[in-house]
Amino acid sequence: MLGIVGVGHVAIKVTDLDRSLDFYRDRLGFPEMLRLKHDNGETWLVYLRITDDQYLEIFPGAENDRAPGWNANGVNHMCFTIEDLDGTTERIKAAGIALTSEIKPGLDGNRQAWIEDPDGNRIELMEMADDCLQLQAIRRLHQERT
Repeated sequence: MLGIVGVGHVAIKVTDLDRSLDFYRDRLGFPEMLRLKHDNGETWLVYLRITDDQYLEIFPGAENDRAPGWNANGVNHMCFTIEDLDGTTERIKAAGIALTSEIKPGLDGNRQAWIEDPDGNRIELMEMADDCLQLQAIRRLHQERT
């Protein structure tokens, strides 16, 4: 893959930084790792930790009130891999975040639920099944390498 070893971060623009930090940091539990500021002291971006190697960058100053719809050009959604979808969705609901789609099976064989952030960015919560299409493909790749 031309030296690419992973996805380091996803960056989003938001209309209200404090509202987005309440959602991602305070309710979903992604710790704030660092803030970069402009020379005038205003926040340029906030870096939130998803895993040790994957981050979410939040940039304030979005031009629109809401992310584009499902069929717009650009990133369609983010997907967070979840180990215990039932427990995670219960904690999300308890944190005051509504599911936009309850838990259901996906076409790929995984279980999924959906939420939206305050700016309408769509987020898939995916629990991978042992026999899902992604893991089947990964197993094939590993077999081809041996």
